[in-house]
Amino acid sequence: MREIPFVPVSDAIRSKLSQLPHKPGVYLMKDRFGRVIYVGKARDLRKRVSQYFHPSRRQGWDLKLAALIEAIHDFDIHAVRSEPEAFLLEGKLIKEFHPRYNISFRDDKRFMLLKVNLNDPIPNFVFTRLKQDDGARYFGPFADSGALRRTLAMVRRQFNLRGCRAMTPNESDYKHCLYAHLKFCTAPCIANVTREQYLQQVTAACDFLDGQCKEMREQLEAEMGKAAQAQDYEKAAQLRDMLADLKETTRKTAKFERVPYKLPLSIDPDKDLAELGKVLGLPAPPRRIEGFDVSNISNTFVVASMVSFRNGRPHRTEYRRFRMKTVDGQDDFASMAEAVRRRYTRLVNERKSGEPGRWSQAPDLILIDGGKGQLGVAHAELKKLGLSELAVIGLAKEFEEIYRPGESEPLRLSHDTGALKLLQRVRDESHRFANTYNAKLRLKRISESLLDEFPGIGEARKAALLKKFGSVHRLRLATLEDIQQVTGFGGKAATELKAFLEARTIPTGQ
Repeated sequence: MREIPFVPVSDAIRSKLSQLPHKPGVYLMKDRFGRVIYVGKARDLRKRVSQYFHPSRRQGWDLKLAALIEAIHDFDIHAVRSEPEAFLLEGKLIKEFHPRYNISFRDDKRFMLLKVNLNDPIPNFVFTRLKQDDGARYFGPFADSGALRRTLAMVRRQFNLRGCRAMTPNESDYKHCLYAHLKFCTAPCIANVTREQYLQQVTAACDFLDGQCKEMREQLEAEMGKAAQAQDYEKAAQLRDMLADLKETTRKTAKFERVPYKLPLSIDPDKDLAELGKVLGLPAPPRRIEGFDVSNISNTFVVASMVSFRNGRPHRTEYRRFRMKTVDGQDDFASMAEAVRRRYTRLVNERKSGEPGRWSQAPDLILIDGGKGQLGVAHAELKKLGLSELAVIGLAKEFEEIYRPGESEPLRLSHDTGALKLLQRVRDESHRFANTYNAKLRLKRISESLLDEFPGIGEARKAALLKKFGSVHRLRLATLEDIQQVTGFGGKAATELKAFLEARTIPTGQ
């Protein structure tokens, strides 16, 4: 069992603990540089947060928890109205800050939303995890996707809505439509009702999902009471579960604004730089540091980032990002090698030209996010370019070990040293910048995936449209004649595509 040296709780923290409310919410633990290192949720904020500063929590078998408690210097809280709200906010903040002591919610998965586009010929409710600017109505996010699915099934039966997947159902679809034959759907596809009548059904369902469901709740409660009185306990239990799902889905949740990311600054950057130069054996403090990281979230786009720090602070005009050109699949080593090669090839070329440019200044220190492997390929690329004199190190995340070329054993610094904190800031900023670029590319692909909803379109025709117009936004602005010039889009196909895109465009003034 590891015992942490006892450090008295500061008066500032003690005062904040005494003012915490007995309410659900989210708490953010911060280190001495103001960096968020852990995000958690609580049913009772005062009880949960106070546990971290109780003497009995300062020893235990869990080394990760012990390290977290030792690193806590301050905390913030956000009180909310319910546990589901706390759950949603916790996931949002973890995705935003990427705290080092959190594991869950750090991927790119999002909570479930419910979407309906009232401009469609026959609107339909569908599930999605991304809110787009397409003119549709969105409900959520929902912490319990199971309750949402069951509630939507109940809503479809209550308001006689379609559950088929066809974009625009027709009479041939009706012949095989179980929903219509069971009278669950009013079958607008064969003109049993007009579009205006069906739209009223959909609008009523939207109002219901907005929280106007008092009548149905009362009806379920009355039916549950009758079933229990008649000793039909199985039916009563089913109605109880339906009522719980309904309350869970239609409960109002707050909308949380984005919390801006702010890179913590050093308390004394000159001191940190001097300490870093000394522990690495550099001739002088590394005034200019360049950090590299690779991002391949969800194995979709493989990108790399380079960030630049001057005098211990980020110098964002010199940041660079790279989309891999020579790497196939997921290969962090090859991706790191390409990023380093492309950055410093420009340095060599500008030096040879005799005309110094923005890439010609060499850094005092290069920081690679990774261990021996990533450092090895980066150092090999520098040697090929004749730049082996440049100082380069690797910083491995798990134990914050510093790897140096030619040294078999890593360098381990105390987590309280300003030198290590400076390296962590460079590493974390390169990681954030790489992930931001990756997310931007994925969002672009998601916007292009709108075309996948158009019936009958294949990869070849989709590629032809994007090659011609460059983006879905430009395609929306194109005329019918422009679309007809694309291979595979004759008169009818172009007309249907134009109508499809217009149904997903927000009207002017909204």
